Amino acid sequence: MKEYLDLVKLVIENGTRKPSRTGIDTISYFAAYYRVDLSKGFPLLTTKKMEWKSLLHEVLWYLSGENHIRNLRQHTKIWNAWADEDGNLDTAYGYYWRHFPSAQKDENGIWNVEEIDQIKYVIDELKRQPYSRRLVVTAWEPGNATKSKLPPCHYSYAFNVNDGKLNCHLTQRSGDIALGIPFNLAAYSMLTQIIAQETNLELGYFAHTIIDAHIYVAEEGTLLERYDHLKGLQEQLKRDPLPLPKLIIKKKPIDELTFDDFELTGYHSHDKIKFEVAV
Repeated sequence: MKEYLDLVKLVIENGTRKPSRTGIDTISYFAAYYRVDLSKGFPLLTTKKMEWKSLLHEVLWYLSGENHIRNLRQHTKIWNAWADEDGNLDTAYGYYWRHFPSAQKDENGIWNVEEIDQIKYVIDELKRQPYSRRLVVTAWEPGNATKSKLPPCHYSYAFNVNDGKLNCHLTQRSGDIALGIPFNLAAYSMLTQIIAQETNLELGYFAHTIIDAHIYVAEEGTLLERYDHLKGLQEQLKRDPLPLPKLIIKKKPIDELTFDDFELTGYHSHDKIKFEVAV
């Protein structure tokens, strides 16, 4: 997909080398942006093989609203590094999507906390007044962010309708170009398609702003060499993108969707490229 390759080039050619929390240096670019037209196909990268099943399980986990990975870890290890031995997470995106704690003051001036299902709110609003400019979902809870092992990276997104088409814009504070961004791109595009189908809208654009867009780099011959992502990304830049696949979702209410309700057709890709996660 050309938009992703352009993003890779942007960071490589214009980024600045700096240290990171992980102990691995990065090439970092401030405020990278791209957008893709979802009507042209499902944007699952073709310049390397993507783990489609893991991606789908992760999106369904988000929508479940769970704050643990006891069910998810049966299908993917993607969150194991940040969970405790019982599978609990300090920060779980879907939990805040479906159970965001909102403090409200009662008539006696006493603060009470109620849970807000942000996904339900967005769907209801899209059905009621689709041109609303208040269709925002957040996973950033400031108190939680100060103590979490990994505060939300893709922390806020908003929907927007133009000409009967649903668009989604994601804001991300930190984005691993090689590993995380391809999953974020596909996951939120899938979410947009799910909600568009639920609200009888056509697919528009997915847009993405990454505040710290970075590529992990390490010198050859060092102990950290296995964390270098630059070589794998340079290999992808040599590959021509293939036609995008199509995602077919069974027509069911969002909370009734299961793994078997999704079908990916026409997905062909170049060979897999292995990237190590810098925890």
